[in-house]
Amino acid sequence: MAELQAAGRSPATVDILLQGGLFPPIHDRAIPAADWLQDYVATYVERDVRQILRIQDLSAFQRFLSLCAGRIGQLLNVTSLAADTGISRLTAEAWLSVLEASYLIFRVPPWFTNLSKRLVKTPKLYFCDPGLAAWLVGIRQPSHLSAHPLRGPLFENWAMTELLKARLHHGLRPDLHFLRDKEGHEVDALIETEPRKGHLIEIKSGGTVASDFFDGLDFWRHQLPGHHFQPWLIYGGDTRQAR
Repeated sequence: MAELQAAGRSPATVDILLQGGLFPPIHDRAIPAADWLQDYVATYVERDVRQILRIQDLSAFQRFLSLCAGRIGQLLNVTSLAADTGISRLTAEAWLSVLEASYLIFRVPPWFTNLSKRLVKTPKLYFCDPGLAAWLVGIRQPSHLSAHPLRGPLFENWAMTELLKARLHHGLRPDLHFLRDKEGHEVDALIETEPRKGHLIEIKSGGTVASDFFDGLDFWRHQLPGHHFQPWLIYGGDTRQAR
């Protein structure tokens, strides 16, 4: 994203960003995002990755990809994903591992503390590019996002990829986690920069800041005694604010 900003090629709206994604050819050559993503899925994802996995049933693999895209930002229930695809859990695990090794998806693990009995222990699923996830669930134009139920998860997906890339760019371990208890209190991202210190980050797609955007941050700041985490909010607006 920083490279596009430096080149004066930043997407004009959030929805253009989420639908088109950040694959370089789309921006370098001004190729329509839907056209490039269609070719990418057909040649690399459905052909090359499928050959690595030796998958004979293309329709099952296509269904699996779409179901993964529909689950971005959610706790990854592999058993449910496998059942909905019509494959075994072991097959689903193998497919996920290859997609991860191919830099198509990544999993964000939960953060553990001495509160671990209360915390969920299941990772969350994201795609390495939000545009690919959008294409796989049938979003072909930015206008399709205006009332789409995945707009929020796609925005979260974009923000998580930017956090991940920023750390890797600076030669740091990813160390990207989330925080959620069994009652549903959640912060989308936690980055521990040193023991018991770091950042808590909430991600909201809304263009205007609302008071409930801070609920998760406020809750967890009071649940982690002895820890010093700087709270941050990433939202869909263009005004920087301090609170």
